[in-house]
Amino acid sequence: MRVSSQDVTVVTLLADPDAPTEIAQRMARMLPARLADRSGQGRRFDVEVVSEPFTAGAEDPPTLMHRIMDRGSEGNWDIVVALTDLPLHSHGRRLVLDLSHEHGLALLSLPALGGLRLQTRARRAVEEAVLSLAGPRATGTEGPPQSQPRGRFVSRLAPVHPGQVGEEETADLRYIISGPRGYLRVLVGMVRANQPWRLVLGLSKALATALATAAIATLDSTVWSLSEALSAQRLVIAMVGSVGLMIGWLIVDGELWHRSAKVSREARQRARLYNASTVMTVGLGVLVCYVGLIVINLVWALFILNDQVFASATRTPLRATQYWTLAWFVASVATVGGALGSGLESDEAIRAATYSKREQERRSVLQDDHGD
Repeated sequence: MRVSSQDVTVVTLLADPDAPTEIAQRMARMLPARLADRSGQGRRFDVEVVSEPFTAGAEDPPTLMHRIMDRGSEGNWDIVVALTDLPLHSHGRRLVLDLSHEHGLALLSLPALGGLRLQTRARRAVEEAVLSLAGPRATGTEGPPQSQPRGRFVSRLAPVHPGQVGEEETADLRYIISGPRGYLRVLVGMVRANQPWRLVLGLSKALATALATAAIATLDSTVWSLSEALSAQRLVIAMVGSVGLMIGWLIVDGELWHRSAKVSREARQRARLYNASTVMTVGLGVLVCYVGLIVINLVWALFILNDQVFASATRTPLRATQYWTLAWFVASVATVGGALGSGLESDEAIRAATYSKREQERRSVLQDDHGD
């Protein structure tokens, strides 16, 4: 890496494709001014974005840091901050950020920042990393400079705290998160990356089957009578049962459950995280579909039902409560129909609707490794 001249520091954001690249490009527009303002002393920063799949086939932080170092040595860069949507682990802990002050490198795992205000949190983390790396370099083997903004980084991104770094690793400072709060943050970050709302339109055959089932069920007098006879508790049970059936069917039929061929602690942790994120992603997607079915059923019932015909079949006048309970019950019936219709979807279609492109590629590599 080159030495800065004329107080200009070249900062490169090396980002995985898709979401990390989009986040890096958005923050790159404001980073130079913010970094110059915070660093003071007339220092200037030039920020550029390089989109490359630097995590392809690897989930080990030391390996990734070596890749970043090799890539940085090829460019005319002072500081390299790598962004990935890969959940990383080190020594059994969930990694947030690795820093190497000697080489001017940083590795940021975006899922560890959670799913809310991700752009802001990512920008803050990158700012603190760059300011730390741009400060006075450590001398000898004493480690990173003591002037780094450690307290500010930890307080802004709690529950982040310093973690253990191996003697042979490139990094000299590591931030991790632990405990239930940290696990939940990583999980939410992974689910956000998968964009569960895409499941609604991604499974066209299942959605068509569900809508057809709902349209027919709304016209059935037997369904009218059942919706009138069912209590609120039974309607809830029907909802939970149908949603659970849809989630289970999609996971099993699409072969979404991840089984790790490795027996290490970190491999087991990754498998649990992947499977938990899959259940949450599919679950949220199915719930969005369920709520949409309720709305569509309600509109359809308001348009098609006749008060006299309904009253003659159920001996109950057609009121707002009847419209609501019918739409609710039909949504459960239609969800079961959608689960059956999802069997017509290919495994590739189910995975495409459930995961981001990067996650699909990553799971494909993991499955190939498992097969080997």
